[in-house]
Amino acid sequence: MPKKKVKKVVLAYSGGLDTSVILKWLEDTYNCEVVTFTADIGQGEELEPARTKAEKMGVREIYIDDLTDEFVSDFVYPMFRANAIYEGEYLLGTSIARPLIAKRLVEIARETGADAIAHGATGKGNDQVRFELGAYALEPEIKIIAPWREWNLNSREKLINYAEQNHIPIDYKKGNASPYSMDANLLHISYEGEILEDPWAAPEESMWRWTKSPERAPDLPTFIELEYKKGDIIAIDGKSLSPAQVLTALNVIGGENGIGRLDIVENRYVGMKARGCYETPGGTIMLKAHRAIESLTLDREVAHFKDELMPKYATLIYNGYWWSPERVLMQNMIDDSQKNVNGKVRLKLYKGNVDVVGRASDSHTLFSPALATFEDDEGAYNQADAEGFIKLNALRLRVAKNRGEN
Repeated sequence: MPKKKVKKVVLAYSGGLDTSVILKWLEDTYNCEVVTFTADIGQGEELEPARTKAEKMGVREIYIDDLTDEFVSDFVYPMFRANAIYEGEYLLGTSIARPLIAKRLVEIARETGADAIAHGATGKGNDQVRFELGAYALEPEIKIIAPWREWNLNSREKLINYAEQNHIPIDYKKGNASPYSMDANLLHISYEGEILEDPWAAPEESMWRWTKSPERAPDLPTFIELEYKKGDIIAIDGKSLSPAQVLTALNVIGGENGIGRLDIVENRYVGMKARGCYETPGGTIMLKAHRAIESLTLDREVAHFKDELMPKYATLIYNGYWWSPERVLMQNMIDDSQKNVNGKVRLKLYKGNVDVVGRASDSHTLFSPALATFEDDEGAYNQADAEGFIKLNALRLRVAKNRGEN
């Protein structure tokens, strides 16, 4: 018997064990038609097998969309204009992909006349929140089905048994699967589960897929030059590239030089702490370089104000509020600050490190050699003026001391 009236549902579908089981479970539980949607956001996997599996299961409407350009240009780049980083370390690789997937789920629901969407996120994680907050923000009356919050198939063994009983085509072979729960896109790849559930246990070297260990990275440094326009990278070493091409290239260069590994315990929005490992080689380079070009081109107070906003901005993305009015408001402010963030940054990549070794902006630099020099500045700066400046700023400290307050 159907649990609620649902005629057609759009399922975020990977073709793996979980979503293949969900497809059949939706048909049986809700007696509805299922539309599958598979997003290519640069995870590096062949996606046509997902089409084949969906066809074998009788799905009539199958969407496989290349969203890599939109992902980087409309989501990753705006986030990096803000220098967003969650809890001081995490570059939000999974978080920033979810609003795009939610957006496309809603669009397909409209295109196909579906009255619901479904996802495979578990009831313990952040992704359920991100998908659903995004969907509700874009389509307030959409129905959302989250099987992991409804069914009793709460183990891999139960999922496999269900698949076998219902003749669901899956590639799973016992003993041949990765021990980790992984999520990848063009910005990063994440690892959770198994030995990583013990915060004291170090990850195995064989776990990492995108990056060399710093010990195995080249013994000679790699130098690259990034060109910026309005806060976004438009060229590497003088070659103009699209946003997706930029991130792809930086992932390769960074990974080769052992850059971008991260092992953290983070605070999930749902209330628990979770340990995860991440590889974000291109993003690590982008963050360092963007702060370098801003150091030349942003007014001091604008730069400091951006830094004050950033933790709130990053938390909004982490918690799933990309489509919220407050994030949009902050983005407008951030984007306006970037109009003069133009120029070039030269970087040295060496055994896991990213060092800035040069930055320049022909038309928008606020750096004045005449003011900053330790040599004779020919009257550009009257050092005697500093005495009054210091005394005025010391006034409250002197008053407090005279009152015995410190």
